[in-house]
Amino acid sequence: MLTGAAALFVVTQSPAAEQPPAGAAEKIAQVLPDKPYAKPEQPRKLLLFSKTGGFRHGSIATGKLAFTELGKKTGAFETVISDDLAQFEADNLKNYDAVCFLSTTGNVFAGDPTREARLKENLQKYVKSGGGFVGIHAATDTCHEWPEYGKMVNGFFDGHPWGAGTMVSVKVEPGQENHPLVAMFEGQNVDFPEEIYQLKDPYDSKAVHMLLRLDNEKTNIKVGGVKRTDGDFGIAWARHWEKGRVFYCSLGHNHEMYWNPKVIRHYLAGIQWALGDLKAEVKSAK
Repeated sequence: MLTGAAALFVVTQSPAAEQPPAGAAEKIAQVLPDKPYAKPEQPRKLLLFSKTGGFRHGSIATGKLAFTELGKKTGAFETVISDDLAQFEADNLKNYDAVCFLSTTGNVFAGDPTREARLKENLQKYVKSGGGFVGIHAATDTCHEWPEYGKMVNGFFDGHPWGAGTMVSVKVEPGQENHPLVAMFEGQNVDFPEEIYQLKDPYDSKAVHMLLRLDNEKTNIKVGGVKRTDGDFGIAWARHWEKGRVFYCSLGHNHEMYWNPKVIRHYLAGIQWALGDLKAEVKSAK
């Protein structure tokens, strides 16, 4: 279902039978923007990685399709889809402008301990030296055993009190209505059924540039499973990680997120910022 030069496939460990639901391609095509938010300074390449050591989301295939076609339609980036851990060898990482963890889960680098340590160090060096990192949905349910990863992505998954069928309301962080990464929401809430995460340490909403939050006044926050007592349910943010750029958005459990016109534009803006093309002020307190 992926077409064109932007859909570059490498050896993958993902289940071969994964396919988006019927009609997904058409729905995605209808909402894709015609142009990027910023003209790429040079041809950009995004590594799309979705290896899972735990739960595997059915929407991963839809995300692969959406991001590939998003890059192709806008000309913002070329997508390389691979779950091959060899991509995280230093000589291979340098071929990419950003790495996207698309609903990864568990210790995605598990295996030979020496290799695991090396690949994790490679990823940290890559981002800290100026690379981009994009985390979508379950990227925060990944590598719980790796504290530095949790600090980089800003927290670890601690349950989803709001399940996939729960109506939720997502709001733009107050004061950020005109920020390039969320300007497409025009300061308005978006309401839809979606699985919303709560996060645990090292989650710190003050350590990142918060972009989207759960609107606690328009969402039932008395559902079962809520552990946080501070009502702090961040959904999307950006941060600098030394010289690198990290963008995370927890939306993406439901297939429909990938053909929601505002969400897909939010993804594009975040990816282009992580790639280094979309200029935006991002404050990180830590």
